[in-house]
Amino acid sequence: MNMIEGEGQHLLSTFNILTRNIAVESAMDHGAEGIPTKRIPLDEATEEEYASMSKLLQEFTTIPTIDKAWIFESKSEDASTAMFLISQPHLLSNKRRKSILTTHISGKVDSSVSFHWAPFPIEMAGVSAIVPSPSGSKLLLVRNSEGEHSSACFEIWGPSQLKKEFPVPCSIHGPVYTDGWLEGISWNSNETFIAYVAEAPEHPKPTFNTFGLKKEDHNSWKGQGDWEEDWGETYSGKKQPALFVLDANSGEIRGVAVTGAGRELCVGQKVWYQYCYNRPSALYAVEAPSFESDTSTTRSDAAKDPVIIELTHSINSAFFPRFSPDGKSLVFLSAKTSVNSGAHSATQSLHKIEWPSNGKLDPLTVADVVPVIMCPEDGCFPGLYCSSLLCNPWLSDGHTMVLSSAWGSVQTILSVNILTGHVSRITPRSSKSSWDALAVASDNVISVCSSPVSIPEIKYGSLVRKWRWWDVSSPIQCSDKVSLLLASQQFDIMSIPVKDVSENLAKGACKPFEAIYVSSRHRKSSKLTDPLVVFLHGGPHTVSLASFSKSLAFLSSLGYSLLIVNYRGSLGFGEEALQSLPGNIGSQDVSDVLTALDAVIDKGLADPSKIFVLGGSHGGFLTTHLIGQAPEKFAAAATRNPLCNIPLLFGTSDIPDWCFTEVFGSEQRPTFTESPSAEHLALFYSKSPIAHVSKVKTPTIFLLGARDLRLPICNGIQYARALRERGVETKVIVFPNDEHSIDRPQSDYESYLNIGIWFHKHCKP
Repeated sequence: MNMIEGEGQHLLSTFNILTRNIAVESAMDHGAEGIPTKRIPLDEATEEEYASMSKLLQEFTTIPTIDKAWIFESKSEDASTAMFLISQPHLLSNKRRKSILTTHISGKVDSSVSFHWAPFPIEMAGVSAIVPSPSGSKLLLVRNSEGEHSSACFEIWGPSQLKKEFPVPCSIHGPVYTDGWLEGISWNSNETFIAYVAEAPEHPKPTFNTFGLKKEDHNSWKGQGDWEEDWGETYSGKKQPALFVLDANSGEIRGVAVTGAGRELCVGQKVWYQYCYNRPSALYAVEAPSFESDTSTTRSDAAKDPVIIELTHSINSAFFPRFSPDGKSLVFLSAKTSVNSGAHSATQSLHKIEWPSNGKLDPLTVADVVPVIMCPEDGCFPGLYCSSLLCNPWLSDGHTMVLSSAWGSVQTILSVNILTGHVSRITPRSSKSSWDALAVASDNVISVCSSPVSIPEIKYGSLVRKWRWWDVSSPIQCSDKVSLLLASQQFDIMSIPVKDVSENLAKGACKPFEAIYVSSRHRKSSKLTDPLVVFLHGGPHTVSLASFSKSLAFLSSLGYSLLIVNYRGSLGFGEEALQSLPGNIGSQDVSDVLTALDAVIDKGLADPSKIFVLGGSHGGFLTTHLIGQAPEKFAAAATRNPLCNIPLLFGTSDIPDWCFTEVFGSEQRPTFTESPSAEHLALFYSKSPIAHVSKVKTPTIFLLGARDLRLPICNGIQYARALRERGVETKVIVFPNDEHSIDRPQSDYESYLNIGIWFHKHCKP
């Protein structure tokens, strides 16, 4: 993050181009009561089972997680300080409590490091975002308010005390965006200004009086009921983000009004120069507002607003912009394959722009750094799959950046030389665990490492000719009981050959896919097998990583083996494998899951009479497909917000384009229409689990979020009703305040508690 000298300051930002979505509000008044239910009191044994599982689940739920970290190097001694943002679910308040924990890092004679932790973390109650300044001498805390008079409050802290506090009236803007995608809070290099994104203030709407409508704002006749589309699932209720700049000394705030940025552009991820990936996005530069002008001067000419300049004309996707330390290169990620194909996530590419030294933003050339990998050679780099980039990803040479990316079924840490495009895997190749870089300083990296059978641990990496990684003391702890349970588990990543390879498939789609198998160590030499839970991720273009999951660790601790399938279409295996799934959902992905399941059965790792299946979203789509297409395979099923009926989804989801892409294939995406024909709907139905509902015998539990916009509750409710109509045992649990992810602490807890009870109930002795 640098300042332009002599040519005015510019803000660089990603504007996401809003594509048209339908966000029809479903009628929810029937709720779960739409399915007749008879409440039967629990017997004593069942109550004891709930109590026992509940106590165990709490021990997993309360394990903290590390969300972020920052390193602050000392100029006076060979040491540094790190600050960690830690979160922990709190069931009573139904919130995630956040705290800050610091540690002093010192070197040893043998070149290893020692972490000296503060005795206790400090809770950051009510804090929406934490942003250290570039030098580490100041700390910005953002608190989004819920009151009527202020929308947010900015606090600037020094080493020992609160230095400044600036409440923001609602008339200036709404809440500050801190979600990770639209978020982009950024200090300038000399730490005098802070740029950020917040919700633009609403225009007053006409109100009623005795004469009818009273016009409150000369710019708008919009009524109280005028509908404006929001950004859908996860961003429900959020309207138009806007750029603002805060003077860190005076507290003055100015909006960045620009010529040429209409409401079809959504701003986010800005940096100073000096949900969905398939939406087009671009990088723009705009001159930052001056705080030296006379604030009493009224500007009547809109042309005086700075002009927005698009930097990435030649590419339809650009996000997570980062400047090299010398300010000469602007590097960014692109999801152009997602935009072109319609897949909601796909293989990414890395690009750079050589920044003009004179600050004149003439047409700039976008160069490739890391291209999209179509078909990786065996064991080789499969392409980039990054969920974010560090704010400061640079090593000391100034041209090598560190990032985390999926590599098959694991997450690994990579270094990328932006001059040559060379990509190196810097985490140990022998490790089957997943690694995530948290912070970089000079040639040192703080990361977190975990596996399906080990809680997150902190690793410290140093580059001295080659990378060395050190185990360090960690603030993340679990109970002795959880430690013993995890120590009794083992995992492996299985390579599963593709069954029935078609001649029409690309080479990358014919390569084996992967599945993570978790089992008990004690069963290794025994002829007995534990019951098996098949777990299926959503998306479908996401990936289940070999990392710690509290929910799945809870299930494995109950005595279940786990088969976590990364079917073709998952991230981390190259673009050809990923693009083989659109047009083949409900068949190729179902076949892959059954192939993986048959593989573990054939190896004697699973009892065919004790197979369970669990999945959410597209994983729920697969779950309900499997119990229809293979009705004899599964003893019980559990599904969270499943897709069961695509024609119904098309008219109710916030992403109707998903239906066209995944049902017809990427090549048919241009034919997308908001008014599907009878032929469209017929194919939608044939690809849906409900087409096989008459064959289902498997007892199934549904966990549904009533505020889900992605897969509205009516989809699961209809399928559950259809099962009950056919005499299939079902249970429906609706969480009234949850969205698609069902991630509120109480809801997630209740969800997996009931899944555990449901599977145990249907597990044959």
